[in-house]
Amino acid sequence: MSRSAHPAGPRHADVLPEGHYSAPPADLNALDAKVWAQTVGRDEHGVLTVGGIDVKRLAEEFGTPAYFLDEDDFRARARAWRTAFGDDADVFYAGKAFLSRAVVRWLHEEGLNLDVCSGGELATALSAGMPAERIAFHGNNKSTGEIRRAVEAGVGRIVLDSFQEIVRVAHIAQELGTRQRVQIRITVGVEAHTHEFIATAHEDQKFGIPLAGGQAAEAVRRALTLDGLELIGIHSHIGSQIFDMSGFEVAAHRVVGLLRDIRDEHGVELPEIDLGGGLGIAYTSDDDPREPHEIAKALTEIVTRECESARLRTPRISVEPGRAIVGPTAFTLYEVGTVKPLDGLRTYVSVDGGMSDNIRTALYDAEYSVSLVSRVSDAEPVLCRVVGKHCESGDIVVKDAFLPGDLAPGDLLAVPATGAYCRSMASNYNHVLRPPVVAVRDGEARVIVRRETEEDLLRLDVG
Repeated sequence: MSRSAHPAGPRHADVLPEGHYSAPPADLNALDAKVWAQTVGRDEHGVLTVGGIDVKRLAEEFGTPAYFLDEDDFRARARAWRTAFGDDADVFYAGKAFLSRAVVRWLHEEGLNLDVCSGGELATALSAGMPAERIAFHGNNKSTGEIRRAVEAGVGRIVLDSFQEIVRVAHIAQELGTRQRVQIRITVGVEAHTHEFIATAHEDQKFGIPLAGGQAAEAVRRALTLDGLELIGIHSHIGSQIFDMSGFEVAAHRVVGLLRDIRDEHGVELPEIDLGGGLGIAYTSDDDPREPHEIAKALTEIVTRECESARLRTPRISVEPGRAIVGPTAFTLYEVGTVKPLDGLRTYVSVDGGMSDNIRTALYDAEYSVSLVSRVSDAEPVLCRVVGKHCESGDIVVKDAFLPGDLAPGDLLAVPATGAYCRSMASNYNHVLRPPVVAVRDGEARVIVRRETEEDLLRLDVG
């Protein structure tokens, strides 16, 4: 069947029986720069390019699905954060967003520190040459083996997440004849305006030690008495994909209040405060993220003002952008397999990946954009749902998007802003192989995380 012969799905939002949908964009071939990496564009034939290479060539060389990461964009965003906060603050890239040895080397070269939260992330960081003193080790349930390795390596800080961990880290540090620099992570009772599963500062969740009821103050008392620990500051993180700075203002007020109480009780002014990360990025044209210099200015002013009010010296600020650096730098490229118009509803477009390479839509009800990128089309737009190949009805990549009505098998679709968490949270559901990550720069592309093979799957199956 030719592209033009495909039966059309619903063409306008007002014919749909349920829900509310915005009208399709005037030009489906146009790219919203807000959601794409900096070197992404279209060539004279309308084919998407990144780093000077078109996606048809990339698909032919590396296959689909695949993540394509704009290295220049990554480096530029890392530098922007480093520059925005200057020499009087620390920027820790949150490795959980996406980590590989190539990324570690880029971070090192651009002057950023690194936040890890597992033994595997720590091993990746050390193997790629990140100096241990520039690594922070996070996590709510670090094993004794992970703690020992971190202390032996000489990581710059361990973020303590529980009363048990205070004792555990102190004991291991004393055994190894050292004092480990630590921060205490507290929950400040701030309700971040984000999804329930990525809001992390309200009391009813697994992270941190509550400020309420005096628990955080007691944690500080214990940490200050243990010879194996050097308490350098307080850590707070209120959530992820946040656009509203008001939550950070409330968090800073409460953290500085704790610092004041510590000074009054112990005569100690802790030198550092970590406000975490969680700043949002644009997944769709409706999102309006702040620039790093705006965030730096706002956070610095908030902390300075609160400290002046409490008559405290302003501590050194740390932040932990992960998604905000890597998220916009990559897109996922898929090939269309089947197209199913459902009369009066929508058209289902199945691609060769799905929830195994992007679980966020199913897990967080996340919204993404999607574009036809292997050609231009003048066909009338139809409402589509882009879905994966897995045996799961919730296997949805993009819930609702307008795509050309002549979409056909073999077309290439790209979903932007997939640099954060997509590869990190990828799975082998249905024994599907995890896609590669390909870095693109100045007309050259190279694999930095290779595609899995069936041999990789079978190697682990020892039964």
